[in-house]
Amino acid sequence: MPTILIINDDGINSIGLSVLTKQLKKLGDVIVVTPGGERSGVGKSITIGQVNISETSFSDGTKAYATSGTPADSFLIAVNKILEKVPDLLVSGINIGPNLGIDDVLTSGTVGAAFEAAIHNVPAIAVSYCLSEISDASPAKNKVSMKDLELAATFGYKAAKHILKEGMPPDVDIISINVPEGADCKNLKLTHLCYDGYGDIHTHVEGGYQIKSWALRHYPDGDLGTDIHAIKNGNCISVTPIKLKFIHNTQAMKGFMQGLSD
Repeated sequence: MPTILIINDDGINSIGLSVLTKQLKKLGDVIVVTPGGERSGVGKSITIGQVNISETSFSDGTKAYATSGTPADSFLIAVNKILEKVPDLLVSGINIGPNLGIDDVLTSGTVGAAFEAAIHNVPAIAVSYCLSEISDASPAKNKVSMKDLELAATFGYKAAKHILKEGMPPDVDIISINVPEGADCKNLKLTHLCYDGYGDIHTHVEGGYQIKSWALRHYPDGDLGTDIHAIKNGNCISVTPIKLKFIHNTQAMKGFMQGLSD
């Protein structure tokens, strides 16, 4: 049986985690190692200091470990201390909120866990449920039901099943799946990352600024074919392949290097 590691950034009590775990148990041995509480927005950061671990289990018997660290910490601890081997697959999610565009990809703890897995040559899937708005005034995350997440969990299951059987597509390290609210399962698009960054997302509060809400309307529209455009303009399920390797254009650096040498 393949070993499937599940991580999220919403915490071990997140409904998205339990819905995804239930689906993936059909495919192999599932283990959950994830932050004990919400660690959204930490990207691929790791903890400088002690990371505490507590062992627990879900009602269906799935082994679970809550960490005081980040999603990336959770991957490293799972591989080196708990499993003592690399898993066959990492599935991160279901994130309650969108993970769209380059800013989200580099900011998200959910995708950060997938990046950590990809660095260690583990196939990685990130699954996100794109709530249209999350705010302090209206804690929409708490209102999400298992039924709301069924479609995202189904696509996570289908993606995992395919990868376990066929392997990752060539030159793809991470597959990011974003499922909008009220999506049609047949309204599915292959997309690429939008490279337009965040706009003004901070609200003035006494003494400084704070992100008070997170809404799809705050994202750029994105060009046709991008993940953001698919979600905002078509309410499509977006499937985005991500390659980990950065481009290093050493040829373009010749003049710069000469300037350093002069």
